[in-house]
Amino acid sequence: MSTPQSPTPSPATPHAPAPRSALDGRPTSGEPASSYTSPIPVARAGLGQALASEWTKIRSLRSTLWTLGLLVLLIVGVGLMTLGVVVAAGQDLEGESPLGLGFFGLLLGSMCLITLGVLTTASEYGTGMIRTTVTACPNRRRVLAAKSIVFFLVAFLVTLVSATLIGVVQVAGLSGQGSGTPSAEEWLRGTVGVSLYMALLGLLSLTVGSIVRHSAGAITIMIGAVLAPLVLALFMFAESLSDVREALFEYSIPNQLAVFYANSLSPSGPSGWDPLWIMLGATAVAQVLALVLLEKRDV
Repeated sequence: MSTPQSPTPSPATPHAPAPRSALDGRPTSGEPASSYTSPIPVARAGLGQALASEWTKIRSLRSTLWTLGLLVLLIVGVGLMTLGVVVAAGQDLEGESPLGLGFFGLLLGSMCLITLGVLTTASEYGTGMIRTTVTACPNRRRVLAAKSIVFFLVAFLVTLVSATLIGVVQVAGLSGQGSGTPSAEEWLRGTVGVSLYMALLGLLSLTVGSIVRHSAGAITIMIGAVLAPLVLALFMFAESLSDVREALFEYSIPNQLAVFYANSLSPSGPSGWDPLWIMLGATAVAQVLALVLLEKRDV
C-alpha cells in the first residue's frame, strides 16, 4: 500500500513588468497613473525672460549679420569715398564742418535698418514662429516691448559707433583744407542725435511690420515713406502747389537727416533737434496702434 503524497507547491511564476511609455516612463495601461513632475523648472515669463529670448533670436538670425554688416559698410565705406573725392578735388572748405560728409552713408544705411526692423516682427508671422513666442510669453504687450527694446539698442549702438568712426576720420582727413572744427553741439547732433533718429526710424519699421504682418509689404511702405515725399516735391512745378512742395521738402526723412548736419534743403522747417521729436512722436503713435491691433487679432 502506497503512502499518499502531499501536493508540492508549484514555483511562483514571475510577472512581467507593466509596459511603460518610452518617452516619459509613465504606465500605458493596467497601472494606476501617478502624478508627473517635469525636471525642467517652470517659471512665468517676465520682461527679463522676454528680453533674453528676443536677444537670442536677433543675434542668431543670419539676416541680422547681413543687414548690420551692410549698414556699417555703407556708413564707413561711402564716408571714406566722399572724403577721398573732396581731398582729390583739393578745394578750400572755407570753414565748413566735415561732419556733413557722413550724411550720404547714413541715408543709404537707413534702408538696412528699415529692412531689419521689419524682419524682426513680420518674419515671425511668415514662419509661424509668432505662435511659439506668444505661447511662451502670453502677454503680447511684453513681447512687443521686448522686441522694441532689443532692436533699438542694437540699432543705436551700431549706428553710433559707425557714425563716430567716420566722423573722426573725416575731421582728421580734412584738417588741412580749411575745414572748420566741429563744436561739441555739432559732434553731439552728428553722432548721438543722428544715431537716435536712425534707431527710431528702424523702430518705426518694426512697428509697421507688426501692424502689416507682411515683410515685403511693410518694407515697401517704409521705403515709400522715406523717398516718396522728396520725389513728389521735385515734380510739383505748379505755383498753386508751392506750399505742399515746400512742406514735403521740409519734413521728408532725407531732409530731417540733413538737419542734424545743419544742411537742410529748406531755410524753414525743422531745425536743431526737431527731427528727433518728430520721429519719436510718429513712432509712439504707431506703437499704440500696433498694441491695440495685437490685443484684438489672433496669431
